[in-house]
Amino acid sequence: MADQSAEDHPLDQLRLTLMQDVLPVGLAMADRVRQGGPAKVVEAFNGNVEGSLDALRQEGEPAARSLRDQLDQVSPGLGNPVMPVTVSVDGPEPEPSEDETVALLETLERIEGRLDQLRAHLKINPSG
Repeated sequence: MADQSAEDHPLDQLRLTLMQDVLPVGLAMADRVRQGGPAKVVEAFNGNVEGSLDALRQEGEPAARSLRDQLDQVSPGLGNPVMPVTVSVDGPEPEPSEDETVALLETLERIEGRLDQLRAHLKINPSG
């Protein structure tokens, strides 16, 4: 199976951008309009527009997170899109040493002995 990145799925990338960037800014702007009207929104843009967007994004993030969580309750992955990940293995695991193998076998034998004791106990005391 070939690796697929977000660039391979432009709609997924658009949805991710909307959920992570646009939604918090929009919710912050809506809250500002509710609190003080359009003038309150214009207040946010007195200066650096990029910095203003970042400030609005931070301001709206708690409400956006809550909305995304509610959307996930409707359908998992709807609000918090599943992020594609790439997993790689560095190399084969080294073979266990002889000492490790012996220690593992001893532990397994000890566990098997205790299970035998437990089975014997349960047969003697079936009511217990």
